[in-house]
Order: sequence, then C-alpha cells, then structure tokens
Amino acid sequence: MDCQKIIKTLKHKDFIKVSNNGKCFEDGAAVYAKEIKDNIFLLFIILKDIDIENIQALIAHFDCFNSIGLKEPEQIMFYLSIKDKDDLHYFEQYLKASNN
Repeated sequence: MDCQKIIKTLKHKDFIKVSNNGKCFEDGAAVYAKEIKDNIFLLFIILKDIDIENIQALIAHFDCFNSIGLKEPEQIMFYLSIKDKDDLHYFEQYLKASNN
C-alpha cells in the first residue's frame, strides 16, 4: 500500500491534516479529517511502523473540528483498520451504501 499516494488523494479531496497533540491517536500518526455532516468527521489516521503501514478510517462525532487530535471523539460510528487492498474495497462499499 502506498501511503504517499493515499495522502495526495486525501489532500485533493479537501481533507485537512490535523495536529495530533492529544492522547487520542498514537504518537507520530498523521491525521487527516473532513467534516461530512455537522460535527461528524471522516478521519484517516496513518500509522507508520518499521514493518507495516497501517491506515485507520473513522467516522466519528467531535464537539468541533479543533478538538480532533486533542480529545477523544464523543462517538465513533464506524472504524476500519486498512492493511491491504481488500480492506480498501470494503470501505469503498460501505461509503457507497451509506449514500443511499
């Protein structure tokens, strides 16, 4: 999985890189967020380990955009750990189903 390619795609889809200064996400994780509904955010958390690249996708409710990366979400509505292409396929199918 090419994380640099995924990061470029996120930036083109209006995701904003969020400062990860709290204890909600792992140290060193890159966090990208986009508001999809009032205070409901789609987040991608990219964890870089020596051996693997792991991406986590969340749909979560935060009290405001500025609390992402500082506070725990008020509610997590969807969580997926993406470690291979099949996981990306399942996430894509979930997003299509949630639009209907």
